Amino acid sequence: MTTLAPFGARLRAAMDTRGRLCVGIDPHASLLTAWGLNDDVQGLETFSRTVVEALADRVAVLKPQAAFFERFGSKGIAVLERSVAEAREAGALVLMDAKRGDIGSTMAAYAETFLAPGSPLFSDALTVSPYLGFGSLRPALDLAREQGCGIFALALTSNPEGHEVQRAVGADGESVAQAVLRRLAAENAGAEPLGSFGAVVGATLAEAGVDLAINGPLLAPGVGAQGATAKDLPRVFGASVRNVVPSVSRDVLKHGPSVQALRAAAQAFVDDVSTVTNA
Repeated sequence: MTTLAPFGARLRAAMDTRGRLCVGIDPHASLLTAWGLNDDVQGLETFSRTVVEALADRVAVLKPQAAFFERFGSKGIAVLERSVAEAREAGALVLMDAKRGDIGSTMAAYAETFLAPGSPLFSDALTVSPYLGFGSLRPALDLAREQGCGIFALALTSNPEGHEVQRAVGADGESVAQAVLRRLAAENAGAEPLGSFGAVVGATLAEAGVDLAINGPLLAPGVGAQGATAKDLPRVFGASVRNVVPSVSRDVLKHGPSVQALRAAAQAFVDDVSTVTNA
């Protein structure tokens, strides 16, 4: 199997050619119903394949949320496997939103599930949780680097409860989020044109209040249904805004099942982001 170029380089190329947008594949029950689908495996497959057909050949990143597939057991996982493979074949980078976090051999097994080329769930990148200590992510970081994949570690998330842990300050005066960002910056040192180890930083934040210059991508959930807009990105991310990958789910997916409507909604977000970040 051909070794992939580093994820950061592939992501930069995808954003430069397709625009800066990550669209979630989040087939939760209410969206299936809104699309006129049953909340079952067949509805899941129709939903996922429609999103892939509509967007995989034009958006930079597709982000399946693993939980919405796992809730259907092995048949749901089979749908996820097909969706990942078809999205990558069409040219999208696939970011598996699984938020895995553990230690030792268990973390290594999670990494192998999503970042080892022989796995049926092999993806271009994976979301992880660093809250067992950043060092616990080492198996995933090492395998991602070896295989040309990426990692997105939770840093400052868009949910209101996140600040309890992420803004907590240690004896040295450094917040937990800043410690995560500092370690990511070290992983990305010297990488060009962009490091492969990114952070999840919510676009809904009033202000970041941390140093976001990690030389890596910044996945920004919260644009759309959660209230943030493209105009908020320069305020939150400042000089690092060029490395931001806005993540939108419901505000694109609600336009299905029409393929053309999904494409139009995604393109509108791409255009909005381009207007405010290239000004």
